[in-house]
Amino acid sequence: MLVKISLKKYRNAFFCIFLISGINAVIFSGCAGNNGNADAYGNFEAEEVVIGSESTGTILRFDVEEGDKIEKGRLAVLIDTIMPQLELEQLIASKESAKARLVQLQKSIDVQEERLSVLKKEADRITSMHKEKAVSTQKFDEVTGQYRIAMKELEQMRSQKPALKAELSAVETKIKAAREKLSRCKIVAPRSGIVLQKYAERGEFTGVGKPLLKMAETNELILRAYISGSQLDDVRIGQEVTVKFDKSKDDEHQRRGVVSWVASSAEFTPKIIQTKEERVDLVYAIKVRVPNPDGRIKIGMPGEVLFQSKTH
Repeated sequence: MLVKISLKKYRNAFFCIFLISGINAVIFSGCAGNNGNADAYGNFEAEEVVIGSESTGTILRFDVEEGDKIEKGRLAVLIDTIMPQLELEQLIASKESAKARLVQLQKSIDVQEERLSVLKKEADRITSMHKEKAVSTQKFDEVTGQYRIAMKELEQMRSQKPALKAELSAVETKIKAAREKLSRCKIVAPRSGIVLQKYAERGEFTGVGKPLLKMAETNELILRAYISGSQLDDVRIGQEVTVKFDKSKDDEHQRRGVVSWVASSAEFTPKIIQTKEERVDLVYAIKVRVPNPDGRIKIGMPGEVLFQSKTH
């Protein structure tokens, strides 16, 4: 009888130990899960660029659609080039005219210099003869007068040359401006990325400064997350962190990112953000640059930040 009672006591004791061990396992498991929580939460965003029209006219081509991935330098929009092209051709014609007048002026100067050379010889000869009383004063005055007039004419011709050169230079400057204006009819992608939104369509009339499309670089996205004031000491610009984002319902991707910005002032907690503690009144925004070469991360997707490795 004593043996049976002892065994029953041992069985009850063993059951209690087993129950306590199970409870502790659950508790420790829950603690380990908490250690795996993220330090900050946020959403991915991209550096967006709004491309506007730099010319006025009708849109002849709009070769991109929303969602298209385009490379840097690709032609996206072509605006009517007729008027800029005609202006350029007119200026080129003006340049050729100025060049022709400059050439003609130089030829006239050459002829005048030759004529002046002949007149100088004649004037020198008459002057010598006049000293010897071999020619009349009237003849002397006539020849030397012609020489002085020819010199004045040559000076006048030479004075026209700088003015023509200045006119030619001004026309060349206008040609450069016209070519630049013509080139601005062609809107090319300033960077590689995804077209997020179109603000116009082919056939519409556009003006200088009017937005045409919005695009974003997606090879690297920014996770804008929020931290509490107590976490500021754990974050610094240039710090490498672990970034997680959803892969499936029960799994997630993990990548390395770099903190590129920390807000200098606090703001009220956005409604969509939850930190690992209870919601706080004021938080600080941070930006983490995350590589996205495969395009798995999408704009607006939620993400988590771990400042240092967690031990489970």
